[in-house]
Amino acid sequence: MVRKAIPRAVRRQVRDRARNRCEYCRHPASHACSPFVCEHILPRVHGAGNTLSELAWACPACNSHKYTKTRARDPQTERIVPLFNPRRQQWLRHFAWSEDFMLIIGRTATGRATVETLHLNRPELVNLRRALLAIDEHPPLA
Repeated sequence: MVRKAIPRAVRRQVRDRARNRCEYCRHPASHACSPFVCEHILPRVHGAGNTLSELAWACPACNSHKYTKTRARDPQTERIVPLFNPRRQQWLRHFAWSEDFMLIIGRTATGRATVETLHLNRPELVNLRRALLAIDEHPPLA
């Protein structure tokens, strides 16, 4: 099976729609060491294509932690639940910032499972958030 590359124009639209931030951890691409990717929300192995509705802008770490996962265990209830889908769900419904804006808190089963599975509070991100907060570039407005 030949997989088609995501067209450059589509990649640009995905990036612009996400305001050049990871749609999972909210990491800004402007402060990244590695290029961001168009992530298939439903993995290609499950039949995903390259349309705008199937893609999210993701940092390399979130993309690699998610890999082909679409579901994960909620650490609070132990139930298997869907991971956050940025095309169908609103970030603020499933996540919130801690009081000091350093940690992403899962507000729902999907949010908690996504925080844990994608490691949204990995140490390097918390350090970046601290630095960005100091220069008034964190938290993201939307």
